[in-house]
Amino acid sequence: MQHCAPTPTPEIDHAALKVKYLAERDKRLRPEGQAQYLATEDGFEDYYDADPYTPAAPRAPMSADIGVAVLGGGFAGLIVAARLKRAGVADCRIIELGGDFGGVWYWNRYPGIQVDTDSYCYLPLLEEVGYMPTEKYASGRECYEHAQRIGRHFGLYGDAILSTKVESLEWDAGLRRWRIGTNRGDDLRARFVVMAQGPFNKPKLPGVPGIGDFEGHMFHSARWDYAYTGGDMTGGMDRLADKRVAIIGTGATGIGVIPHLARAARHLYVFQRTPSYIDRRGNSRTDPDWVRTLKPGWQKERQRNFHTAAFEAFAPGQPDLVCDGWTEVSRNLQAHLDATDGWAAMADPKKFMELREIQDYRAMQRQRDRIDAIVEDPVTAEALKPYYRFLCKRPGFSDDYLPAFNRPNVTLVDVSGTKGVERITAKGLIARGDEHEVDCIVFASGFEITTDLDRRLGIAPFTGRDGLSLYDHWAGGYRTLHGLTSHGFPNLFWTGFIQGGVTASTTAMFEQQAAHIAYIVSEARTRGATAVEPTAEAQEGWCQTVRETAVDNTAFQRECTPGYYNSEGEQRIRSHLGEPYWPGFYAMEDVLQAWRDTGDLEGLVLDA
Repeated sequence: MQHCAPTPTPEIDHAALKVKYLAERDKRLRPEGQAQYLATEDGFEDYYDADPYTPAAPRAPMSADIGVAVLGGGFAGLIVAARLKRAGVADCRIIELGGDFGGVWYWNRYPGIQVDTDSYCYLPLLEEVGYMPTEKYASGRECYEHAQRIGRHFGLYGDAILSTKVESLEWDAGLRRWRIGTNRGDDLRARFVVMAQGPFNKPKLPGVPGIGDFEGHMFHSARWDYAYTGGDMTGGMDRLADKRVAIIGTGATGIGVIPHLARAARHLYVFQRTPSYIDRRGNSRTDPDWVRTLKPGWQKERQRNFHTAAFEAFAPGQPDLVCDGWTEVSRNLQAHLDATDGWAAMADPKKFMELREIQDYRAMQRQRDRIDAIVEDPVTAEALKPYYRFLCKRPGFSDDYLPAFNRPNVTLVDVSGTKGVERITAKGLIARGDEHEVDCIVFASGFEITTDLDRRLGIAPFTGRDGLSLYDHWAGGYRTLHGLTSHGFPNLFWTGFIQGGVTASTTAMFEQQAAHIAYIVSEARTRGATAVEPTAEAQEGWCQTVRETAVDNTAFQRECTPGYYNSEGEQRIRSHLGEPYWPGFYAMEDVLQAWRDTGDLEGLVLDA
């Protein structure tokens, strides 16, 4: 828990690496962009709808009036519901597809699942519920248990509607309520609706020809089939001992699960299009002596420090409280400016970005050197090296991932040159012209994050006032006030990456949004309003503010290897961060607080 020193990094040939990065990107670009992935509706509905952990119990359709319906029981939904309760809004009900709270931590239970950012920043409401994570990087089980803890602490279980999928949302002008249609035949009428599905909500599948022809066993990592593999989230998959297993995907999920599959399977084939950044994990138990030193407000202080490292830069003498791969570039840049007396460069944005880019390239070279030091086969080692800028893809951390490729029962199949697996057959997978026969295919292919909104949400119809489709309203980009409300959609609120402040601690973003939503709902009820929405002028004014303050980082994104961070290299890049308010997360907090302090609800129309 101590402050840390800069991380030694090697010298680099900056110009040569720039050329290499672009060449590696071009090898992986596909003209179909995000269309290369299949939606679960394309014949694979059970990969999303089915719940392997809590099968839905039969029940009669419900007919109910709800004060506030929160759609989603992950951390976003739990935080919103907690803030609503604290604001005195008692009639709040979470509607959740899963059989329990947890969201991404409910669904994702693959072996090795663990947070890849600092637990003390990521796990929300720690001081409020009186809990301290047991490790710097909490396990998936601990995250799931924390979601349950929040649910119990704030009394959210009693009114929750679980094992229920929302399929339609329609504003009923006569009732002044949202009609919510579900897969259980319910007729739910909500005064207010909060969208809190989270970014990692809906699995997607690689659109490999022949995916339906495979005669063996297949599943997505977000619906792990322990009945087939044996074991649990800690590993021990004894039923794979005689099985040949293929895994498609080497992102955050693959990094966690591949070491366990390598230990368990007769043979493991890892199909990799793009290697991940893999730094050491170096996990540690929480030090009780450190905990005793903490003062009230410690978590927000730590979150702000993490945000500074990830999105801004450390100031002279500012400590790095998190001290890991996420903060390395900022930590090393600070040391460089100290050593060269170069802090004046901070006044020149162009010069500052040039200096930061050099530290970025050096940090990435350190990772490639680390691979050479660990992976014994030079061909495999080269294929595992990431040639792109830091944060072109989500960084990964593991002490076991790279050593797994030294095992004789593990084969890395590099499909970068062919831009993916060529075909799935009845018996296996074809890559580079060779067929690899397997008994099981695991899809670690991620989630619908930057695909079209109707595909991500799976809600149709989704209509507001006068039958206005949300998908039409946002066809040219997001249109909101503060990233939270839209004209024509009364009493509807959003969480997540829309048009607001973005921070490295995603759950802190949810807290900021939840506080503002709770304030508006509470004020609307106090003032006797049955409907509240922004004016068209206020909405367009915020859109103009977002555009005028935007930082153009498309050049950075276009130079990145394709992935969900840059819409798979499509011409129109839809950032996984939405359309951020670029002055910053804490500047956004000032905007929202100043707006609330006036008490005028400026830009909103309240209908009695």
